[in-house]
Amino acid sequence: MICGAKICIVLPAYNAARTIERTISAIDRSLIDEIIVVDDGSTDQTREIVRRLGVHYAFHRRNHGYGANQKTCYTTALARGADLVVMLHPDYQYEPRLLPALAQMVACGVYDVAIGSRILGNGAIRGGMPRYKYISNRALTLVQNILIGQKLSEFHTGYRAFSRQVLEALPLLANSDDFLFDNQMLVQCHHWGFRIGEISCPTKYFPEASSINFRRSVRYGLGTLKVSLDCMASRLGLRPPAYLDRNSPAGIHQLSPEKILDRIGETSR
Repeated sequence: MICGAKICIVLPAYNAARTIERTISAIDRSLIDEIIVVDDGSTDQTREIVRRLGVHYAFHRRNHGYGANQKTCYTTALARGADLVVMLHPDYQYEPRLLPALAQMVACGVYDVAIGSRILGNGAIRGGMPRYKYISNRALTLVQNILIGQKLSEFHTGYRAFSRQVLEALPLLANSDDFLFDNQMLVQCHHWGFRIGEISCPTKYFPEASSINFRRSVRYGLGTLKVSLDCMASRLGLRPPAYLDRNSPAGIHQLSPEKILDRIGETSR
């Protein structure tokens, strides 16, 4: 626990056999109450490795997508009584030793959301981020900050901490089941008025680390711009899409175990 809050780490995994054990072994478990891995239909040895690591897990029957994986991650963590949930990619690209610092920003009530930024501190290029990704990250972030009225250093990190209040309030089931989920969620946090903080996080790019290809990157980039335009339109009084609708019927798009139960083929719960 940190500041009396139950801390749960969730790792959305897909074909992460080469890195997941290294990632989990670097987590300081003295301050972490639970680690949950959700595997999204991997075709490598991810599941066999996870079973022997002494963590809680849930395995999807088939591949549902990165966003759908996170929905299961957060639902499972809330069901296990987490007060604070940190999402960490299992590809060892982000620094697990920063978990306590990231979690404390939320656990002690300073922020509702905290993200580990690869851009703060100039660690992205030194860590091997391809220049085209760095440039596109900076450009997209600049445009998004202008459109929605924020001042974040990046919207695209896979290292995030959320309070229970945030996860219960947001209509996360209305979000994309693919990579756009991350962007939609941060924009939702801003749209709902939650406080967002950042810390600098070095990143490591190497062959085993996961990455989306150029074509999907372009599609993702266009999708993030649409998310920001949706948010701006909503602020101007136009009818928002479901994932930005603060007046939708209570519970219709909120997380609940019943709504994701049919995805899970095996669990250690």
